[in-house]
Amino acid sequence: MTAPDTLTALRRILEALPAGDRAAEAAARARQGTLTKPPGSLGRLEEMACFLARWQGRAVPALDAVAVLVFAGNHGVVVQGVSAYPAAVTAQMVANFAAGGAAICQLSRAAGASLHVVPLALDRPTGDITEAPAMDADAFLAAVRAGWDAVPERCDLLCLGEMGIGNTTIAAALAAALFGGGGERWAGRGTGLDETGLARKRAAVDAALARHHAALGDPLEVAAALGGRELAAILGATLAARLRQIPVLLDGFVCTAAVAPLGVLAADGLDHALLGHVSAEAGHRALAEALRLEPLLDLGMRLGEGSGAAAAVPVMRAAVACHAGMATFAEAGVCDRD
Repeated sequence: MTAPDTLTALRRILEALPAGDRAAEAAARARQGTLTKPPGSLGRLEEMACFLARWQGRAVPALDAVAVLVFAGNHGVVVQGVSAYPAAVTAQMVANFAAGGAAICQLSRAAGASLHVVPLALDRPTGDITEAPAMDADAFLAAVRAGWDAVPERCDLLCLGEMGIGNTTIAAALAAALFGGGGERWAGRGTGLDETGLARKRAAVDAALARHHAALGDPLEVAAALGGRELAAILGATLAARLRQIPVLLDGFVCTAAVAPLGVLAADGLDHALLGHVSAEAGHRALAEALRLEPLLDLGMRLGEGSGAAAAVPVMRAAVACHAGMATFAEAGVCDRD
C-alpha cells in the first residue's frame, strides 16, 4: 500500500487497521505456559514475547532484523528563544550521526540494530507556530510519506527517534492541543533552558494554541499546524509499520507526541507499539499515561535520537531468548504443577 495523499485517505486507513495475528499470540501464550518456570514469573518479558508474536505473526518471534529510524527536522519556533541551542545544531548532529559519534550510534550498535537517519529539508524550517501553521496539508502529507517510505523492507522490530532543535516545544504544543492544558503543564527544559528560557518556551506554546485554536478539534490538523516534519515522518513510519504488521518501539517525549494523533483517532491505533522508556522531560509520563503506554525503562534519559528505544532492545532480545530457548517441562523432565 502506498502512503496516503490526502488527510481523508489517512483517516480511512485509521478506520480499518489490522489487528495482528491473534492466533500466533495465543500460541505464544500457550508456549509460555509450558516453559520451565512458574506462570508469569518472567513478568513483562513474557508479555513482550507475546506482543512480538502477535505483530510478527509467528508463535516464536525473532529479532534478526532490528532497525532504528531517526528523522531530523528544523522548526521556525526556534526564533522565539525556546532552545538553549541554535537551529544549526540539527544539521551538525546529523553529520555526527553519519560519522558514528552520537549516542544513538553506540546504542544501535550495542543493540544489534541498523541505524538509518533521514534529514527532512533542514534548510527550510517549518513555520513559527506562534505566528503561522508549521505546515500546510501538502507539506504534512509529504513528511508522512517520507516516514512511510523509510521503513525497511525486512524488519522484525522498528525503533523510532528524532533530532530537531526546538522540537520539545513542538511536542509540548501537540500534547496540550490533544489532551488539554498549556505551556505550564507540558513544556520542560528541553536541552537545558534556564528559568527565563523556560518562560519563553511556555509562552510560545500558549501563543501557538491561541493562534491555532480552530484546528484543535482535529488531531491531524493539529499535527500539521503545530507539528514538524520529523514528527509527521514518525507518524507515517508508525502507520506504515502497522499495515505491514511490524512491531514498533517508541522513544521519548517528542516521539510519543508525534504518534499521539494515531492514539486519539483510533482506540487501537498504537496497539502495535511499545514505549521504550519514559523520558525525564517534563510531560512525557503524563503523555504516556494519556495514551495508555507503559514504558519498559525509566533511566532518567532525555536525549532523544531514539536512544531510549534502542536502550530497550536488549530487554526485548532477552524476552525472545527466553521464549525461544527455554525448555518445556516435558523436554527437561521437570515436574509441572499438579
